[in-house]
Amino acid sequence: RNQESSSSGHCLAVVLSRLADAVTPLWRLPYQEQLQVKYESQRKILQTLASRLEELGIDAQKPGGLCCPLQPVVPSPIINGYRNKSTFSVNRGPDGNPKTVGLYVGTGRERNIVCVKANHVENIPSKHKQVAQCYEEFICCSPLDSCILFHEGGHWRELMVRTTGCGHTMAIITFHPQELGQEALATQKALLKEFFTCGPGAVCALTLLYFQESTMTRCSHEQSPFQLLHGAPHIFEELLGLKFRISPDAFFQVNTAGAEVLYQAVGELCQATGDTVLLDICCGTGTIGLSLAQRVSKVIGVEVVEKAVEDAEWNAAFNGISNCEFHRGKAEAVLPQLLASWEDARPLVAVVNPSRAGLHYRVVRAIRNCRSIRRLLYISCKPEGEAMRNFLELCCPPDPRKKLAGEPFVPVLAVPFDMFPHTVHCELLLLFTR
Repeated sequence: RNQESSSSGHCLAVVLSRLADAVTPLWRLPYQEQLQVKYESQRKILQTLASRLEELGIDAQKPGGLCCPLQPVVPSPIINGYRNKSTFSVNRGPDGNPKTVGLYVGTGRERNIVCVKANHVENIPSKHKQVAQCYEEFICCSPLDSCILFHEGGHWRELMVRTTGCGHTMAIITFHPQELGQEALATQKALLKEFFTCGPGAVCALTLLYFQESTMTRCSHEQSPFQLLHGAPHIFEELLGLKFRISPDAFFQVNTAGAEVLYQAVGELCQATGDTVLLDICCGTGTIGLSLAQRVSKVIGVEVVEKAVEDAEWNAAFNGISNCEFHRGKAEAVLPQLLASWEDARPLVAVVNPSRAGLHYRVVRAIRNCRSIRRLLYISCKPEGEAMRNFLELCCPPDPRKKLAGEPFVPVLAVPFDMFPHTVHCELLLLFTR
């Protein structure tokens, strides 16, 4: 038994190390070395952009083969436990428990996926781990199975946890209803609420608890509404002296302290004056635009998530900011119409902060063809991906075939921000002018 226990302990340690290496590949390096690794990766991205621009006939080579000067990586104010949002899966663990709540190790191709508890992952705060552990305790006592593969049945699925510096904690539990009726669903929701408010899960001190019935991998509130089981509908965060309301599926930077540093830099690079109009594309809950509202004459935000727009409007009103307007809808539908009739003589500065999928081509085209936009700040969490396509579209020569009539932009400065310590990811702020 001692030998079996020793072997089991060794295997668990190996699996935990594999999880840490998968989720936070740089966790073994001192933080200054992590920053240097990220600087080198961003330098290669700018070299690639310079080469791609050269292929388009644009002389973009700067010292070091970069397309523009690259500043050192701005460090995160918080290195460990900085994430304000974590998503945990439910699947079979290393010990065979099919109701393990954690993160995946392995690949589908090799058929060696296991779900490992995230207790030793350094970028996830202890509160998130506590909620995940309590959720596992709850579903392990439930007669209902976990939903590992949709077609094989089962019900218990993902857990999302969001926390704020105000001490608020939101938990969202995703549940596959399968063939359960409304009465059975109501029973499960009542049991969940009781567990987290009166039972063992009360130790988590949840501010609010949501339940979402979902037959898809991921779905929005519009596709399947978030059902509030406990607490008020929102959590709140403070950032740069403002208070922000956050809905379940609204975007908010996962590193709040890092976001403050990033948004301060955005404000400086905008070079906004009292008559500037700020165009905040993919604005989420309005954090960037609202944080800069006092510096400009007007903020115009565009956001596809309806609940995020409601948050942005509430945030503006609560903070006494009256020079902001927010437009609901896909940026590729809203922006071309908004800019096509633009006749305002005031300087127009654009800030874009899209998802990893980057900007739709129609958004880039609308920006290119709006002569009033002379300054553009592009924030990307994956500049080597689809954002690279956007960079080239912004900088390429005018092309009548693609309806790109506007003067091209030029990259003039790159500033990387370490929003994700211990991982290989970096948030890159690229300033374009024309």
